[in-house]
Amino acid sequence: MRMSLQKAIDLGGKTAIVTGGAMGIGLGIVRRLAEAGANVVIADTNAEVGTVAAGEIQENGGQASFIQTDVSNEADVAVAVAHATKTYGGLDILVNNAGIYPIVPVMRMKFADYEKIMAVNLRSVFLFTKAAGEVMIEQGRGKIINITSVDALHPSSVGLAAYDASKHGLWGFTKNTALELAPHNIQVNAIAPGGIATPGTGAGAPQTPEMEEILKKFLEKIPMKRMGEPDDIGKVALFLASDLASYMTGTQIVVDGGVLLS
Repeated sequence: MRMSLQKAIDLGGKTAIVTGGAMGIGLGIVRRLAEAGANVVIADTNAEVGTVAAGEIQENGGQASFIQTDVSNEADVAVAVAHATKTYGGLDILVNNAGIYPIVPVMRMKFADYEKIMAVNLRSVFLFTKAAGEVMIEQGRGKIINITSVDALHPSSVGLAAYDASKHGLWGFTKNTALELAPHNIQVNAIAPGGIATPGTGAGAPQTPEMEEILKKFLEKIPMKRMGEPDDIGKVALFLASDLASYMTGTQIVVDGGVLLS
């Protein structure tokens, strides 16, 4: 039976966790999910910014809470999932967004730096998918959205080898968990952003010569001649979290202004 557009996009009564949701792409996703009616849990390390973000959602009539979370720590992940289920009565949507991207060539990278990137970008997704997946399996439904990168498909720059490895891994993890969880009515999809203007890349970011050069070259390759905004990813996350994407799993949606065309 055909569902009305208004009902298809309505997330009222549903609960979402967004990792790294205090700012940037994560906050763009939080805002759209909350606007559609979801109760949103912001799981982030930055308590000051995360509390402000949750307050903003509440002031605009939405439902949101913040829980300080080291996404690479199994105990913290368990607490975040328990917070969502106890506060809102369930867990319907998980957005694995948290990620870091230090620019260090392999020949200069320390092992600890590599391990940190893998812990935040990839281990966290395993931990949250397993913890949230247990809840979703019991409920008989769920949506998991992983934020990969165009670097999961093509390298952007020297210095991002560990980041690229984590994002290639995340794309593979997305496809395989989509197979595993489909029988439980759980859909697993990914969004691959291109260049997005965030606090990590914009005016507020530490502008090292390496970062400035990468951003300059990247912008030159974008056919649409602009960086994306966090809301560009937020809108696609809302699509995947809603019934508009009811027959999609194991898919990666590229949102890059056409950069991969070049």
